[in-house]
Amino acid sequence: MNTDAIQTVSGSPWTAGTRADRSGRWFEHLIYAALFGCACISVLTTIGIVLVLVVEAAQFFRQVSIWEFLTDTTWSPVLRPQHFGILPLFCGTFLVTCGAAIVALPIGLGAAIYLSEYASNRVRELVKSVLEILAGIPSVVFGFVAVVMISPVIKSWFPSADLFNAASASIVVGFMILPMVVSLSEDVLRSVPVSLREAAYALGATKLDVTTQVVVPAAISGIVASFLLAVSRAIGETMAVALAAGATPKMTLNPLESIETMTAFIVRISKGDLPADSLEYRTIFAVGLALFVTTMLLNILAQWFVARTREKYE
Repeated sequence: MNTDAIQTVSGSPWTAGTRADRSGRWFEHLIYAALFGCACISVLTTIGIVLVLVVEAAQFFRQVSIWEFLTDTTWSPVLRPQHFGILPLFCGTFLVTCGAAIVALPIGLGAAIYLSEYASNRVRELVKSVLEILAGIPSVVFGFVAVVMISPVIKSWFPSADLFNAASASIVVGFMILPMVVSLSEDVLRSVPVSLREAAYALGATKLDVTTQVVVPAAISGIVASFLLAVSRAIGETMAVALAAGATPKMTLNPLESIETMTAFIVRISKGDLPADSLEYRTIFAVGLALFVTTMLLNILAQWFVARTREKYE
């Protein structure tokens, strides 16, 4: 009797189900290992990039002092006499980034408020589709548009402006980071609980009052974080700036003059005209390390601000 019972149980659907569960678990473990491998690849890639920058930049700083690199106001690593002061490149990057922020942040925040609080679902989906198309346009196309369309208009308004100038680069970079500002800010605004809006309406507040005094203050941490992320994106923009801003490193705050950013310098020097083991070529890694540190500090600032001012709702 016991033997027959054992045989009956071993041939029952319970055993088949157990086997299926085991195969399912092996599949889950395989998926887990694949996902873990993808995560490791992304981390190792980041670590590898940082190590290359640090090692190559260390060889550069063996010949050029960090003090000279950070304080000299002239940047001419190829021409004689050589100067390795990054301040002109940093000034050009700062000028383009501030101009792009002036263009993108007010427009982006206004568009995000409209999409979140005023637009219908149909209009919201249409605008988001257009923003996705705008975000998908290659940066080199933006640079070409800046050279053939925006720069001539600026020069017609301001005859003293250079053909390649910081203003045209700022405008195109502003429109490049606009989808990021709109998308992130709109998501943050829509995440504000409806109960806060309803409570304000119950007290007699108008639509404008609810938007400006309830919704925006409640989402201010996420809005500022989106601003800082967009600014980081503007700092790292390369092709549009390399085409539109020119290649003249100088200490200036005039947006009508030709300047050079850190990313544009990396593009210009990495074309292969210099020996790979020369001091002039290693300036790429020193500038890249400075660019990496700048964007990393902005991201840390964004995370700190979000953690400091985040509103938690039940």
